[in-house]
Amino acid sequence: MKIVLAPDSYKGSLTAQEICRAMSAGVKRLFPKADIVSVPMADGGEGTVNSLIDATGGRIIYKTVTGPIGEKVDSFFGVMGDGKTAVIEMAAASGLPLLSKSRQDPRITTTYGTGELIIAALEEHCTRIIIGIGGSATNDGGAGMAQALGYHFLDNKGCELPRGGLALKNLTQIDNSKRDPRLNSVEIVIACDVTNPLIGPSGASAVYGPQKGATPEMVEELDRALQNYAHVIQKDFGLEIANYPGAGAAGGLGAGLMVFAGAHLQRGIEIVIEAIGLKQKLKGADLVITGEGRIDGQTINGKTPIGVARAAKALNLPVLAVAGGIGPGVEMVFQRGIDGVIPIVDRPMTLEEAIDQAADLVTNATERLLRIYFAGSNR
Repeated sequence: MKIVLAPDSYKGSLTAQEICRAMSAGVKRLFPKADIVSVPMADGGEGTVNSLIDATGGRIIYKTVTGPIGEKVDSFFGVMGDGKTAVIEMAAASGLPLLSKSRQDPRITTTYGTGELIIAALEEHCTRIIIGIGGSATNDGGAGMAQALGYHFLDNKGCELPRGGLALKNLTQIDNSKRDPRLNSVEIVIACDVTNPLIGPSGASAVYGPQKGATPEMVEELDRALQNYAHVIQKDFGLEIANYPGAGAAGGLGAGLMVFAGAHLQRGIEIVIEAIGLKQKLKGADLVITGEGRIDGQTINGKTPIGVARAAKALNLPVLAVAGGIGPGVEMVFQRGIDGVIPIVDRPMTLEEAIDQAADLVTNATERLLRIYFAGSNR
């Protein structure tokens, strides 16, 4: 019997690789001779670097870069097993978790460190860069990232703008004469599952600004600054980016990457599935087990379990899921290829207890799920 394990991480608890190990222990309790294929997954957010590196035998490179408010932070990126594909999580350089709540201010936070990670990947002679852009602390339209790549953002006196989204209200010209020429020889793919435009009521500032510390007044200021930013981009580059789907992702980093680095958008889970060869690994399988920290109605929106289920159902394979927890709308996943879901919690416990015991809980839940599934299939 061949069983493929393809879970995402349980954020704040277990990595995808750790979950694979815990699931494998549960499988072996019932089927000690099973052929178990572990495929740690991600959907472009937290854990994407580790999943792709683990799956391809790549390596992690540690780098000190500029953090969201200008201080130096210890960051990292990965180079996949092919030696030519870099994987970056923007949150590792410009993410909200790098700031305490009292220091969150999307008017001044910058994506400069994300640009420094791109430069570091170019220095490794990578010809393809995958960038996951979830979890940002920024609202600068990717201007900081572009500054790290050699662009200059100038006011009406020809002076360089300070970093941060609010400064873009004074932008009058973007100088690309110092743009890093290595960008011409690299493909950059943005792992992005949101379709928000750059500006307006569904844009970067209005939808995501409050999560990053923006008051209603800040949201209005930032949106006006991004409107001016989009206007100057259209003037200087002939690109209408304001309403492009996904331009508002990560505080407008989606727009910045497309305009200044020639990047293109792709669903995060699709990138991961392609990069690690999941479809090939599914061939000959009898069962697929996936999972993530919480499975609910939002899971159908490009999350790992649905991407795995879609790939598995193309081969008519049964798909089960082990979740850290379940929530409203969980039944929606049954219409998207997942045949059964079980939460790991098996008794009343606090969240802290569940996190501390997560590995054992995953193992036990996997065993329970398999017993239920095979009891039903043998009738």
